[in-house]
Amino acid sequence: MINFILLDGAPANAGLMNILMIVALIFIFYFFMIRPQQKRQKEIKKFRESIEVGQKIVTAGGIYGRVRRIKDTTFVIEVAKDVLITIDKGSVYPSAEDAQTDPESDKTVK
Repeated sequence: MINFILLDGAPANAGLMNILMIVALIFIFYFFMIRPQQKRQKEIKKFRESIEVGQKIVTAGGIYGRVRRIKDTTFVIEVAKDVLITIDKGSVYPSAEDAQTDPESDKTVK
């Protein structure tokens, strides 16, 4: 009974306005949260596919190295003379500043 009393003075199109507001929030959420994340993921995937033998990389764990072999899901990188480690391709992220830093001299290579 109380619901009928409260809804008696409500405008007829209040339900439509609520639906439009929800749709607007979903639209805003998509363009400010989901879409930029998808672009970032595509960029990272493109970077990982473009890595070549001999290229310097930095892993997510902060390991600097040079790619020696590329396998299906892993890279074999050289971190020091004759020291090779195998890392997952998913642990390499693009970072122009990190990739240009030479870990042996602690100076930025230009």
